[in-house]
Amino acid sequence: MNLNIATKSHAAVESAPASAFTYRHVVSFEETNVVGNVYFTRHIAWQGRCREMFLKQNAPDILNEIARDLRLVTLRVSCDYFEELNALDEIDIRMSLAYLRQHRIGLNFEIMKLRPDGVNLAARGSQEIGCMRLREGTLVPVSPPASLANALKPFQPVAGSDFGGRQ
Repeated sequence: MNLNIATKSHAAVESAPASAFTYRHVVSFEETNVVGNVYFTRHIAWQGRCREMFLKQNAPDILNEIARDLRLVTLRVSCDYFEELNALDEIDIRMSLAYLRQHRIGLNFEIMKLRPDGVNLAARGSQEIGCMRLREGTLVPVSPPASLANALKPFQPVAGSDFGGRQ
């Protein structure tokens, strides 16, 4: 059963909030199952793709650090599903910063299904990322590199937003 839980008006959710990094994606047939809808694990993969595009556009120097000894380890991931997605649906994956604590980064995601008459929230998820460095064959927790922390800060939720409270 499909639920339309997008209770905000079209004007209120038409564009991504200023505090979200947005990656646009068109669902391919390859991403659907034999029934024709998107298999649930794809939503998690899209969260990862959104993270990668964020790094490419906002913190490209981190890619060099990853090639050396930095590891961005996914410690926890979640996704709640609200609306079925199908091949050729256009979606926006919106990512915002939930928190930066010691070596951990919390990210929130919204997957928005774009429709001619507006957008619907198709899924909402979160991830916790651990920043680690490889030292003598062992992963050691480290603070996020300054360039990554600075790149994430503009994507903190606005005060009073219900989106930023997930952890």
